[in-house]
Amino acid sequence: MIEFHLDGRSGVSPYLQLVQQVRHALRLGLLREGDQLPTVKDVVARLAINPNTVLKAYRELEHEGLAAARPGVGTFVTRTLADASLAAHAPLRRELRRWLAKARLAGLDDESIEALFMTTFRTASQEDIA
Repeated sequence: MIEFHLDGRSGVSPYLQLVQQVRHALRLGLLREGDQLPTVKDVVARLAINPNTVLKAYRELEHEGLAAARPGVGTFVTRTLADASLAAHAPLRRELRRWLAKARLAGLDDESIEALFMTTFRTASQEDIA
């Protein structure tokens, strides 16, 4: 089951962070069709957020066709976002972990690592478009 977390520094609203985390888990094969999402009560207790925030996230996932609520039972994943590239994830994850270890050895903190990665990612994406 997915464990949600919130980053108050991200600038992304809490409900969207929950939606993004579910999407990522679906894309990475961590959640599959039929899996149950945590109950609203569990998410509220774990993250100390308003129940309406969780409900809004779950409604968004329902609107996107990714989840469906079953009254009295819970909210369940209705489809996945994983594709054929899923097989390539394990070796890429190993390489990324090695890179992260090198970045930490070089003295970069989490924020610096994220900034370096995102800047490089955006630059490479723009070069691919051009």
